[in-house]
Amino acid sequence: MSIYWQLIWAYLKIGIFGFGGGYAMLSLVEKAVVGPGWISETMFTDIVAISQMTPGPIGINSATYIGFAAPASVNPELAGVWWGLLGSCLATLAVVVPSFLLVLYSSHFIRRHSESGAIKAIFTGLRPVVVGLIASAAIMLMNAANFNPNGIKWQLCVNIAICAIAFALAYFPVWIGKKSVKIHPILIIVMAGMAGYLIYGL
Repeated sequence: MSIYWQLIWAYLKIGIFGFGGGYAMLSLVEKAVVGPGWISETMFTDIVAISQMTPGPIGINSATYIGFAAPASVNPELAGVWWGLLGSCLATLAVVVPSFLLVLYSSHFIRRHSESGAIKAIFTGLRPVVVGLIASAAIMLMNAANFNPNGIKWQLCVNIAICAIAFALAYFPVWIGKKSVKIHPILIIVMAGMAGYLIYGL
């Protein structure tokens, strides 16, 4: 049962110190759940992919999934659905409640002191940190589990190409006739899934 207390403690820390949203907190989540061996690095990258494809914030989605998977991974006696649901509820609440309380208080505080030079200076320092944390998460996900899980060279090349094409489609507009169109991220995810099935599934 100690895994549940560990989940609560880990996600309380993530909820309190996970500045910058889901992507910025990914490195913090990885250290909290992969480090102790609750889930493998490969499973973590799969969870990130699933969290991106499902509606809702990635931080909450990943907490729900990890909370479900971790108890059975640590202790086979906790492999039932109800044990997993308990872990999901505890991890999700632990990551949401601190953030909710902090945002509730800070929004009131910032509204009262919005013209304060100290507040403006603090946010000036926080903005580049958030960008750095998101960049750190992107670099962290550029690992063998994502690009070359089977150790096959041609798959590495294909996966790098899929990554580059997805980035180009998401970042640069596509010209259709005389109109410049930005491809929707959901469409890019669907296209990548279809490409994966055609390349690896057939």
